[in-house]
Amino acid sequence: VNRNGSTERIIIDKVMQRAPCIAGRATTCWKAHPEGLPETPLVIKDSWQYPERDEEGELLREVTDKGVVNVSRYYHHETVLIHGADDDIRNNVRRGLDITQAANYRPERPMRRSNGASGTPREDRGRASASRKRSSSQIGAPLPSSKRSCSVSPAKAASIVPNRVHRRLIVRDYGMPIYKASSRSALLAAFERCIEGHESLHRAGLLHRDISINNLMINEDDDNPSWPAFVIDLDLAIKESREVASGAKAKTGTRAFMAIGALLGEQHSFMHDLESFFWVLFWICIHYNGPGEDRVVQEFDKWNYVDTGELANLKKGQVSHEGDFIKTVVENFTSYYQP
Repeated sequence: VNRNGSTERIIIDKVMQRAPCIAGRATTCWKAHPEGLPETPLVIKDSWQYPERDEEGELLREVTDKGVVNVSRYYHHETVLIHGADDDIRNNVRRGLDITQAANYRPERPMRRSNGASGTPREDRGRASASRKRSSSQIGAPLPSSKRSCSVSPAKAASIVPNRVHRRLIVRDYGMPIYKASSRSALLAAFERCIEGHESLHRAGLLHRDISINNLMINEDDDNPSWPAFVIDLDLAIKESREVASGAKAKTGTRAFMAIGALLGEQHSFMHDLESFFWVLFWICIHYNGPGEDRVVQEFDKWNYVDTGELANLKKGQVSHEGDFIKTVVENFTSYYQP
């Protein structure tokens, strides 16, 4: 990579994550290190982003320079180039192909422009990795008619079909998902540090908006110079003072961990993120019987794909009455996490 005016070689150690998908961000992460410095862990993240959205790399560089704590630290970012041009869907992958003319083309809802102070961004397609089920709106949807009332010019199609750009981010912190903590006390200590990291982001003027089970990390390796626990993934983050659209969709976050108010369409706030920390802990206590020992609980598995309004009501039912919540804890928390 070309970094700080010079060329550096990054050695890839292993693939950490590869998201299998045809449409979406298609995030792939590798563990790596600078050549000659195996003791310095790096994480490389490639993903396909909406160009309208703030670049994660720019946001992370800004908050790293401000000295935020317990947030993955910036190392480098770039837009991937192919033959000197940005690697994107519209020009490099489809090469000008007008997909609106396909017999089974299903148009996406138009991307609404929203104001950071008063509007609401668009709904993200993210979902908890614990389930491979799609949201109910994506299941069994009929194909549109192969006949169209009018044709769409390539220029007009380009304005209708969203584009994505291939972006690369390298960070200086490596860890494991928080649910792999070695003990309950280590888990709670990691939660405390991650909440401090979120607060640090907030003070730096950034709202995370996607607190989820895979975006909270723990590092229990004494030889790893990364934060002991930290927040990652600013894909959906926004500057709280910004006055332009983010390119994100309206109800933003990973469905199973979204706050009740966010599910109901309230403008996303710092408090919604704090509530998401609660739902992450709740989810871990139900789905993990110790470090990495997971299970599927059908009653809660549907949180990954039910309608957002229905999910808001399900979550209200869990917390509206203390006695009912305690009953849920007794009946559903694994033996490892029983109080």
